[in-house]
Amino acid sequence: MASAASSSPARLLLVRHGRTEWSRTGRHTGTTDIPLEEAGRRAAELLGDRLRRTPWRGLPAARVRTSPLVRARETCELAGFGDRARVWGALREWDYGAYEGLTAEEIAARAGGDWFLWRDGVEDGESMASLAGRADEVVRWARAGEPDAVLFAHGHVLRMIGARWLGQEPRFAACLRLDPASLSVLGWAHGVPAVARWNDTGHLE
Repeated sequence: MASAASSSPARLLLVRHGRTEWSRTGRHTGTTDIPLEEAGRRAAELLGDRLRRTPWRGLPAARVRTSPLVRARETCELAGFGDRARVWGALREWDYGAYEGLTAEEIAARAGGDWFLWRDGVEDGESMASLAGRADEVVRWARAGEPDAVLFAHGHVLRMIGARWLGQEPRFAACLRLDPASLSVLGWAHGVPAVARWNDTGHLE
């Protein structure tokens, strides 16, 4: 488990990519590389507008990383961070294996009527332990650098990063809902890893 480090002032901003056809219809989208819908593109632009205003002011000193998948890279570019971003494979979404492209209801029917991702994992895909390991790598990187890092990635990997930042077991990620084009901020409170903002979609309202 990632350890708490009260000596680091790092703050980590998480951006889930904008809406795609598959996220709108509830289909598990891991390795499938599909673009944003028009609504997702507009949401990414609105997020960028927000991050250019106070208190963010464009985050000029921030380190920016994006998943290699097109929906995250598009969100990063439309938000105005594309020229500063580096692609990082650790931010790719959970590989759902045989469950790729299926809804939770379809997977449950296939599994005999009882299935929950954060309890049961996936078939012929990435283990939850592997996903947690990637999240730990991201947390270590964020805490080792200067303040403010911005990540453009996906719902489940970002939820795992949130859980591991807080020092929680991987299954805790199930408690961290994350909507498309949302903004979350992980930081510190009296030397303890803390959530400063979570699943904030105020820029879309």
